[in-house]
Amino acid sequence: MPSTCFSTNASYFSYSNNGRPTTALSSSGYPRTTRPTNAGTSIAFQEIICAISESRGISPTVGLAFVNLSTSEAVLCQICDSQTYARTIHKLAVFDPTEILFMKTAREPRSKLYSIVEENLPLLTVTFIDRRLWAERAGHEYVEQLAFREDLESIKMSLDGSYFATCCLAAALTYIKTELSKQFSHHSLRIKYEPSEGSMLIDLSTIVSLELIQNRQNSKSRDCLFGVLNETLTTMGSRLLRSNLLQPSTEQAKLLARYEAVEELSTKEEMFYSVRQALKTFVDSDKVLTSLIVIPTRVTLQHAEQSINNIIMLKTYVNAIKPIYQALSGAQSSLLLAIRNLCGPQEYAAIADMINSTLNEDVTYQSRPLDLRNQRTYAVKAGINSLLDVARQTYQEANNDVVELASRLGDEYDLALDLRFETGRHYYLRLPVSCLDNSELPDIFINIFRKKTYIEFQTLDLVKLNQKITDAHNEVINMSDRSIHELIEDIRSEIAGLFRVSESIAMLDMLASFAHLVTMQDYVRPELTDTLAIKAGKHPIREKIHAEKYVPNDAYATQQSRFQIITGCNMSGKSTYIRSLALMTVMAQIGCFVPAQYASFPVVHQLFARVSTDDNVEANVSTFSAEMREMSFILRNIEPKSMVIIDELGRGTSTTDGLAIAIAIAEALVESHALVWFTTHFHDLSKIMADRNGVVNLHLAVEMSPSTSKMTMLYKIADGFVKDKHYGLFLARLLPFPQSLLDKAQEVSKALSLKIENQRKRSKTLAIAKRRKLILDLKEQLLQAKEGVLVGKSLQAWLKKLQQEFTLRMVALDEEVNMAEDDIMDIDESLGTQPSGSLDFNPEIISSPITNKTTSSAGGSIPWSITEQHSSSVLELYS
Repeated sequence: MPSTCFSTNASYFSYSNNGRPTTALSSSGYPRTTRPTNAGTSIAFQEIICAISESRGISPTVGLAFVNLSTSEAVLCQICDSQTYARTIHKLAVFDPTEILFMKTAREPRSKLYSIVEENLPLLTVTFIDRRLWAERAGHEYVEQLAFREDLESIKMSLDGSYFATCCLAAALTYIKTELSKQFSHHSLRIKYEPSEGSMLIDLSTIVSLELIQNRQNSKSRDCLFGVLNETLTTMGSRLLRSNLLQPSTEQAKLLARYEAVEELSTKEEMFYSVRQALKTFVDSDKVLTSLIVIPTRVTLQHAEQSINNIIMLKTYVNAIKPIYQALSGAQSSLLLAIRNLCGPQEYAAIADMINSTLNEDVTYQSRPLDLRNQRTYAVKAGINSLLDVARQTYQEANNDVVELASRLGDEYDLALDLRFETGRHYYLRLPVSCLDNSELPDIFINIFRKKTYIEFQTLDLVKLNQKITDAHNEVINMSDRSIHELIEDIRSEIAGLFRVSESIAMLDMLASFAHLVTMQDYVRPELTDTLAIKAGKHPIREKIHAEKYVPNDAYATQQSRFQIITGCNMSGKSTYIRSLALMTVMAQIGCFVPAQYASFPVVHQLFARVSTDDNVEANVSTFSAEMREMSFILRNIEPKSMVIIDELGRGTSTTDGLAIAIAIAEALVESHALVWFTTHFHDLSKIMADRNGVVNLHLAVEMSPSTSKMTMLYKIADGFVKDKHYGLFLARLLPFPQSLLDKAQEVSKALSLKIENQRKRSKTLAIAKRRKLILDLKEQLLQAKEGVLVGKSLQAWLKKLQQEFTLRMVALDEEVNMAEDDIMDIDESLGTQPSGSLDFNPEIISSPITNKTTSSAGGSIPWSITEQHSSSVLELYS
């Protein structure tokens, strides 16, 4: 995003697993770097080309086409974006392309979109190509030519009116064909249209701050949300998990289906273990299928070898599908049934027959180089080509000669020789150093490599035999290539079904990973409601690190408590608390259970976190500047279905300015109706905002003992303000400061606190605002009770207690209003703010002995009285 939004830092984007290859056409001007290894590097490297274009106008429409050469997938998006291009940057972060294609016209003069991409994603390779490649007609032709036949009509309907996305597809595929010399066979490319709706928007700063993909302190650590949740057993499942973490779903039906599947897997032990065992046998099916449909421009011996490897891996993949189908035989949830149906014989039987008609039945993929070479040599069935059978016989005889040579040399020189094989040297001999007894090797041994505990070498005869074996192997590969090529051509026409199976396996693997977490941890199935309610919730990453010591916490938020101010001393757990809420929300919206005893969440459409406090030296951005940029971005994009966590806003500047800015931003956030958690050390902020509609005050409890100079962190969230506001002075007394300095600081602190408190007590406006808030809180409690589980006498007792508490508090507020002075403004008015509230409120109504009315959730009006003198009880209000 531009500088008016929020700060960027190269380290922000190092969570990606892709390295950045240099290209001759790259024109971006930044250094090409390979990103560090991290928790996400278990995901294989993916080569993704992205083409991007935009419309002209105040509200830009951005077209994107991501062509994944590693998985044979093309994802098209057309986004109606804002001036900050927030959703475009988010999509780029999710797909993490290796190269981005812009029109040449975007370079000079620099387009706004290109400038924002360059600022926020500085590690990406950018290439400028001719504008003529962005042709809508060519895009439609590519769709007709490459899309799966059964998906063609639905894709054409999805792309109807998506001019920019279609043009981007044309540019990307033309570039891949002309510059990368790669093309796809007909009707073999998975083309998808992905609308901008249906997923949560998480900006880049939030991704990094919450450690969704990578730990900020150690990029190789698994102490990030991806590392905690990633118990997947396949590369496809790991890729899907990463994608889901970066763009959680907002579709309630989809999430409920995932919850049911995870619950079924976690409760049916036999099914769970059968599924996990079956998943272990899968290769990277996306990569295998892609290798079969990408047509090389030049066929070489290496390509012929790789084609045989790919067919062997395809055979392994196809054979692994049936155990999944059998493992899910007792499935009942709709999602598991759909996965089982996709893994049925109808999806792969035809391809299995093709493979079995050409390949030997016992051929399997092997990871060891020698075993894989042998599998390649004997892959094609005997009898198809007589010359092929002769070449195999030569290969076998030469291998036998090598074994005999090694045995003879060992006997002749009385040495414990070990015959080894590796791809570069082929066969060689190894001898432990201890077997030499300080004597030299015989002169017959050549190509000697001395290592710490052993010596490796060859002989001239062994080198000759290696060459003979290589020649025989190459001859076998060349003769097998025709049969393999014909097999691949036949398979391409049926490959769409295998891609669908691969997607279902990825989903099953991710769900099984979530189920594994449920069986290992105390995770609970979340509910999707309009209320955020968490009982004994935990920070998923911190819980892993401090499993025994971690203190769980509760949380509750509705529209009447949507802005929660959290105070507490340093190290009391404020930051961990608000981060845990954000992380649990992300977990719930990817279909995962959460670390809590009970949890319900509203569906969040945008997640923002302002928790980083580091200066950005490279970008010459201070802490305060970074805060303001990020808050500007949040305020521009926030909406009622957003969730925001803010950690100690305003501490990067002077106390007075920081407080004023924090109050102004807090007011704006309250009016947005988003769910906000706001930690602060500004106690005046919590008092000034306390009487606003929708604001509640919480604190992290701490026990202080002045007599023993001991401070005990309880790490428990509690209602109200922090009890001891001078915890900074208390902490200072634990350090070797001069006593006179501490006494003076204590004296000044008390004087300032007394002055502010006296001003607040004399404020009539503040007292009236408190009364208004009390009424709104009562309404919220009654509505919650009406939708709750209490019934009968339990409900009656609770309502009577609520009535008594309300009456006492209202009488006290009446007295406060009568004692307040009209001519003295409270501190928040002096700062230019006004109490906010959703009711058109007349304070005389409360103090007068008449019945007020409010509207129930059902739409009717409910009578209720304010004082005991006119008590038509809270029971009547509820009923």
